[in-house]
Amino acid sequence: MSRSSNGTEPSGLVVVDKPAGWTSHDVVARMRRLLGTRKVGHGGTLDPMATGVLVVACGKATRLLQYISAHDKGYEATIRLGQATVSDDAEGEIVSEVDATSVTDDAIIAGIRALTGDIQQRPSSVSAIKVNGERSYARVRAGEDVELEARPVTVSRFELLTARRSGHVVDIDVAVDVSSGTYVRALARDLGASLGVGGHLTALRRTRVGDVSLAEAATLDELESTGVLARLVPLTEAATRTLPVVTIDAKAATALGYGQRIPADGVGPAVAVHEGEAIAIVERDAGVAKPAVVFVTST
Repeated sequence: MSRSSNGTEPSGLVVVDKPAGWTSHDVVARMRRLLGTRKVGHGGTLDPMATGVLVVACGKATRLLQYISAHDKGYEATIRLGQATVSDDAEGEIVSEVDATSVTDDAIIAGIRALTGDIQQRPSSVSAIKVNGERSYARVRAGEDVELEARPVTVSRFELLTARRSGHVVDIDVAVDVSSGTYVRALARDLGASLGVGGHLTALRRTRVGDVSLAEAATLDELESTGVLARLVPLTEAATRTLPVVTIDAKAATALGYGQRIPADGVGPAVAVHEGEAIAIVERDAGVAKPAVVFVTST
């Protein structure tokens, strides 16, 4: 089978430890310069105040981002009880203050327990969710009162690590594991509301996306000094870590390269691999697989 190529354009993933004060778009812009290509994207936005794991893809691996962003995520966070803000985090104006020092650790743990599992969560109004074609945060900044609809999310872990009382507030450090689309700042808001004192997020660090953890992450300064390509996870490795694997023969690889369907067991997306190379991402159903993304085309 002869295969076409996009030349020497780098394709793969880089795990960045995003610094505080940077937007995810800022990181992508820096990575475009370091990688020498504009075909760069990220797998899940982090707010400017947040730090930690930001999965960046380049070249053909950008086609993996929709699958990466769907993975569950882990965070370490600090929640301040006793103050509520317009944005549910420290970047927003304080809208209420209540003395929270009488709130016990047991009450906090009970409140956390009520927000664990499969829950309905109303995203923060200051979010990038679109309302009638316009970002919710833009409507709020224009003075509009926006309340988004609740949606189902899964909080598989919400654990109190420490609690510190100072003045009239209580700062708690927590560890959370959540499904894609969950807002940790909304958990802070809802915990504070359930305790009757208000709450908001003061610090957030993403520790993992799926099985990609901080242990693999590099800072932008490290990537600048050591060379970003040295930290690049190649396309096939990236794809097989992102999705289940279907091993195929040469005939099936050629068929997928032409955009044709092949026989395949299982349901849902998978990466089709031939002789150690990722050929395509396939959608499996009813005994067949159709290519959703083709990495290696047939000619």
